[in-house]
Amino acid sequence: MSAPNTSAAPSATTTGRALLPLAATVLAGAMAALLDTTIVAVALDELARDLSATVTVIQWVTTSYVLAMTAVIPLVGWSVGRFGARAVWLTALGLFLLGSILCGAAWSAGSLIAFRTLQGLGGGMILPVTQLVLARAAGPERLGRVMGKVGFVGQLAPISGPVLGGVLIDGWGWRWVFLVNAPLILVSLAMTWRWFPRDEVRDERRLDLAGLLLLPAGVVVLLYALTGLETRAGIGTTTLTAAAGVGLLAAFIARSLRRAEASLLDLRLFADRGFRSGTVMMFVLGVTSWGPMFLLPLYYQRLHHLSALDAGLALAPQTLGVALASLLAGQYADRLPPRPPALAGMAAATLGTLPFVFATPDTDTLLLSVALLVRGVGFGVTGLSVSVAVYRTLRPAAIPHATSASTIVQRIGAATGTALMAVVLQAGGFAPALAWMFILTATGLVMAASLPGRS
Repeated sequence: MSAPNTSAAPSATTTGRALLPLAATVLAGAMAALLDTTIVAVALDELARDLSATVTVIQWVTTSYVLAMTAVIPLVGWSVGRFGARAVWLTALGLFLLGSILCGAAWSAGSLIAFRTLQGLGGGMILPVTQLVLARAAGPERLGRVMGKVGFVGQLAPISGPVLGGVLIDGWGWRWVFLVNAPLILVSLAMTWRWFPRDEVRDERRLDLAGLLLLPAGVVVLLYALTGLETRAGIGTTTLTAAAGVGLLAAFIARSLRRAEASLLDLRLFADRGFRSGTVMMFVLGVTSWGPMFLLPLYYQRLHHLSALDAGLALAPQTLGVALASLLAGQYADRLPPRPPALAGMAAATLGTLPFVFATPDTDTLLLSVALLVRGVGFGVTGLSVSVAVYRTLRPAAIPHATSASTIVQRIGAATGTALMAVVLQAGGFAPALAWMFILTATGLVMAASLPGRS
């Protein structure tokens, strides 16, 4: 499978002085997309009340965003090759800005879900282009160090998201959690004109349009079947829907492996053990981090009766733990095999999740915040190890396609985790949902053993 020609893009020889303004440019845009992953979480309770929606309906505000991100990610590798990273980056920022403004003007749950889909199309391109550009510029020998430092800076957005969301919701209402994205996007646009390099060489390979339709359709149909369990749709209907989703995904896989020319995703990358195990862990991390990201704000607001701001402050320690782990573990990520730190990280994350299984409405939220800090540190160490494992053994030309494939798998995991938490919460309440949060995290600990154990 041919890959986009990268000769005009930043390469492994990019100097530190040249890398700094480029990293600042893409991080300004990426922080807006990252901010949106957590700032909306504390708004879901108010959205459900203001728009008269159930938990399983309002979860589509998050799920539609994640699925739109997933659907557009396969376009990144092809689009960068055909139009250049700079053009794709500008398009992504424009879509995200338009979607954010329209979300702020939404009048119903349906309109908000539709506008979140548009916003997700932009956000879905922003994050993988950020990864792609920084991976090219850093090169394999600096990847761990760069990703560790960038991860720390990038986590400032998720850390501030719940707190900022609480301030905006309590002060001006939920619409401002979407409108607040505009200043960051405008700053990134201005910096792009000055520091984002232009690509001169183009790849003329054709877009796999059929694959672009089969993959998102299969995922959406499967998630629709999952949410149908809670709505008590007939078991036969749910089974048929799930079977249709599996069939669409099977058709995508079979078609991609048969094609002699370039397919939407290079599934042959999964023959590489490091990439395969790292990408599976990407899915697990998507499930175990995004599902609780939907559940915990509602838990604090509905069971502990915290305001949106107080719920945001209660959640901040987890993302702070992720940021600190990214900063401290980054300097060792290039020297250690992925398995040991990932196992240690998932063990810490599992330990930090355990107190929620036994929590009651009277449990001290300070104790739970300490547990979230431990959980965040665990996810930070694991996430960095997994990110390095995905790229470490691949050829540089495979990086764009590896970025697309691994990010798609992670986002599918995120959508699955969100939908699963919503179904369990709606059907049984917070106790079984928190138990499932622990079970899924413990499953991640088991799966981390599949990562390469040698450098």
